[in-house]
Amino acid sequence: MSVSAAEIAIVGLSLKVALVATFFSLPVAVGVAWILARKEFFGKSVLNIAVHLPLVLPPVVTGYALLLLFGKQGVIGGALEAAFGVTLAFKWTGAALAAAIMGFPLMVRAIRLGFETVDKGLEDAAATLGASKRAVFRHVTLPLITPAILAGAALGFAKAMGEFGATITFVASIPGETETLPSAIYTLLQVPGGETAALRLIALSIVISIAALAVSEALARRAAKRVLGR
Repeated sequence: MSVSAAEIAIVGLSLKVALVATFFSLPVAVGVAWILARKEFFGKSVLNIAVHLPLVLPPVVTGYALLLLFGKQGVIGGALEAAFGVTLAFKWTGAALAAAIMGFPLMVRAIRLGFETVDKGLEDAAATLGASKRAVFRHVTLPLITPAILAGAALGFAKAMGEFGATITFVASIPGETETLPSAIYTLLQVPGGETAALRLIALSIVISIAALAVSEALARRAAKRVLGR
């Protein structure tokens, strides 16, 4: 299978978008998952709905909402451009933002389950021995939920790699700038004779997805063995 320079560039951009989206959304997902799993407060159900809304809304709706908010004429996008000269709409950074938002609910769900399965007795025991809340979280809770965090990261990365609807609505499909694997495959399938190139990109996306899942599974097993002391 001969892969062209343009196809390599598409794969590279897709990986960059997915990695940036996962890297920046993962810490936020951990914090939100902890709040939803451990805290009771007025408006918790509203926060839960807001977090999971991208899962149930049509991706095009999410992309249009991003365009309204982060476009050059949007409230946030206009402020970012005026203050810092940052433009997200129709840029690869906007693609990363769209991918992060679409993958965020999956990350939160996986990590929240991790928090909910932690034996609170272990945390209480550490606290009675004089450990601060921060120390308990760092040395007890965090190691126990590491497999869940890795699972959430893998889901977020996979969703970012495959995101199409919100991304193409917010940043379009500009070759060399915002053309990721899903948008490139879609474009090729609309062109007569583009099936061969589309199949190459599909094969590459399958290989990348399998590799990402395999790495995530290996890391999760290693983390679990470390927690169990094996």
